[in-house]
Amino acid sequence: MDNSNLALLKPTAAFIGASWAALAIGMIGYAVGVWNAVGIELNEQGYYVVLLLMGLFSAISLQKAVRDKMEGLPVTNLYYSICWFVVAASLILLWVGLFNATFILSLKGFLGMSFVLSLFAVVAIQKNVRDEALFPSEDVASLFEQE
Repeated sequence: MDNSNLALLKPTAAFIGASWAALAIGMIGYAVGVWNAVGIELNEQGYYVVLLLMGLFSAISLQKAVRDKMEGLPVTNLYYSICWFVVAASLILLWVGLFNATFILSLKGFLGMSFVLSLFAVVAIQKNVRDEALFPSEDVASLFEQE
């Protein structure tokens, strides 16, 4: 890949900032929703927090596995399948938890959307981190000067 095509892969500061902002908004919104849920016990709050952590970690792992496969790096089918399974499990467990919760419907929707926003944001952040790794302390302008 020549330098001009490589420079197109570098994420912009705006996209990086938007990704981090989306993660912060999603996680903070989710945490506030869980914290302020009426009638929820501490163990239930823990369930929802652990689900978010499980979902975030599995989404990062899945993004990395997909990217590794695209780039021809070895990824075992077992690991790849586990990544997909855990992402799906976190979404299903969230749905089951919210379906059976006694929360008002708007809070259920808010928690679901905050969860999905957080998963999307963490995938974008992982992509940015991976793309930025192609540019070790080198800015784009220096790539074009080498020609």
